[in-house]
Amino acid sequence: MNYLSVIFSFIIVQAVEAKLPNIVFILADDLGYGELGCYGQEKIITPVIDQLAAEGMKFTQHYTGAPVCAPARCVLMTGKHLAHAEIRGNRDSGNGKTFPGQWPITADALTIAEVLKKAGYTTGAFGKWGLGPSGSSGDPNKQGFDNYYGFNCQRNAHSFYPPFLDCDGKELSVNKNPILGHIKKLKGEVNAADYRDENYAPDLILAECLKFIDSNKDKPFFLYLPFVEPHVSMHPPQVWVDKYPKEWDKEPYRGNRGYIPHPRPRAGYAAMISDLDEHIGKVLDRLNKHEIADNTLVIFTSDNGPTHDVGGVDTQFFNSTGGLRGRKGSCYEGGIRVPTIVRWHGMIKPGSSTNAASYFPDWFPTLAAVGRATLDDAPNGNLDGVSLLPVLMGGKIPKRHEPMIWEFSGYGGIVAIRDGKWKALRRGLKREKGPSPWELYDLETDRNEQNDLAKKNPKIVKQLEKRWLQTRVGEPHFALPLIENHRGK
Repeated sequence: MNYLSVIFSFIIVQAVEAKLPNIVFILADDLGYGELGCYGQEKIITPVIDQLAAEGMKFTQHYTGAPVCAPARCVLMTGKHLAHAEIRGNRDSGNGKTFPGQWPITADALTIAEVLKKAGYTTGAFGKWGLGPSGSSGDPNKQGFDNYYGFNCQRNAHSFYPPFLDCDGKELSVNKNPILGHIKKLKGEVNAADYRDENYAPDLILAECLKFIDSNKDKPFFLYLPFVEPHVSMHPPQVWVDKYPKEWDKEPYRGNRGYIPHPRPRAGYAAMISDLDEHIGKVLDRLNKHEIADNTLVIFTSDNGPTHDVGGVDTQFFNSTGGLRGRKGSCYEGGIRVPTIVRWHGMIKPGSSTNAASYFPDWFPTLAAVGRATLDDAPNGNLDGVSLLPVLMGGKIPKRHEPMIWEFSGYGGIVAIRDGKWKALRRGLKREKGPSPWELYDLETDRNEQNDLAKKNPKIVKQLEKRWLQTRVGEPHFALPLIENHRGK
C-alpha cells in the first residue's frame, strides 16, 4: 500500500467514524530498551506490555526527546527538539522549597494538551510532570490539562511513599511517615518494610487515572500517564518481589549509591517493572470495561534509557539496554533509544513492527492528526516532528525537513544528530578543557556504536554539525557557552 493510499484510507475511516478517538499516552520512567519481553528481556515478567505489542505495532528505532526526565517531557509536550526546546536539562525552579519543581516552561509554550483540548478533548495527566511547579507558568493545569494528579516535582518522586502528591494546584498529604531523601544502612539486616508507609504513590496515581476514565468514557479524552516506575527508589510491592528467584541476590543493597536500601535489589528492580506492567493492564481493562478500547489509540514508551546503576539497579544483569551503548544521561543509543508500542484496533496491524527512525517530536503532529486538531497556533507555523500516521498504517515515514537533534546541557553538554543511517555525536560541550572530538556512526551496520567513522568521513560530520548550528536557537537557561556564538562558519 503506498503513502497516498494509506492517507486516503485513513480519511475514509475517519469520515465514517465521526466520534473522535480517545488517546492514552503511557510514559514509563527510566525503562530501558531491553527491559520488556517483547524486546528480548528474558528475566523480567511483562505479560501485559508484551500482549500490547502482539495487538499493535512495535517500534525498533524510536527515540526519546532527551536522555533525562524534564527535557524529554518538554520535547514530548511541545513537539520541539532540543535545539529549539525551552527545557534542555534537569534544573530546579529555584523557588527555595524542599520540593521546588523543575524549571517551568513558559506561558507561550504550546502543548499537545492545549491543542487537543481546543479540538474537543477532555484532558488529564496522572504521574510525574517535571515541567514547572504549581502556580508557575509550567503548572500542568495552565498547560492544557483539565485534571492533574501526581508528582509535580521530580525530586519528590525520588520516593514512592512521599509526604504529598499534587492535585490540580494543591498539595494533598498522603503519608504520615513518608520516606524522604537518600538513606544508607551500612550494617545490620536490611528490611524492605522499614522503608514503606501507608500509601504507595503509584497505586494512588492509578486510582485517579481510572476515575478519569470512568468520568469521561462517553466523550473523547486525552489521557497522559507519565508513570513513575521503574525509577528508583526501590519501593516495589512485596508480592512482586516474591515472584523472582531468591538466588538472584547474594547481598542486600545498602544505599551506598543513593536512594534507599533493599534486601533483594535485583528482584526489587524486576518487581518495579512488573508492577508497572500490572498497572498498565488495569488501564487497558478499564477501557475494555467501558467498551471504548476499539476507539482508543494507546501509546506506550519510556522517557529515556535505563538508569546508570544507582539505587541498587544492575542493568548488566538484566541487559537493560538490549546491547546498546550507554544509559540514562547519554546520547548514545542506550540512553535515547526507547521501547515503543502503539495499539489502535482496526487501524494498526496486530503483531506488526517498524524500523522507521522516529522520536518524541513526532508525537505532537501525530496526535493532532488523530484528534483532527488544527496546528494554526503552533510556533512559527510548524513543528520539528513529522506525523507517524503513515507508519502506523503500514506506510513509510514522511521525509523530515531537518535531521533528528538532541542538544543536552547536562552531563557535561552533549549533542547528537541523526540523518538517515548517520549519527554524529559530540560530548563535553560545557567542560573547561573543551569538547571531545566528533564521533560518527553508521547505525545500519553498527547499532551498538562501536566503530567511529568520523575521521574517515569528515565531510559528513561537518554537514551534520552545520545543519544543527543553522537551526539552533540559543536558550540562556541551558546555555552551551562554547558554541553560543558559533553558527558553523
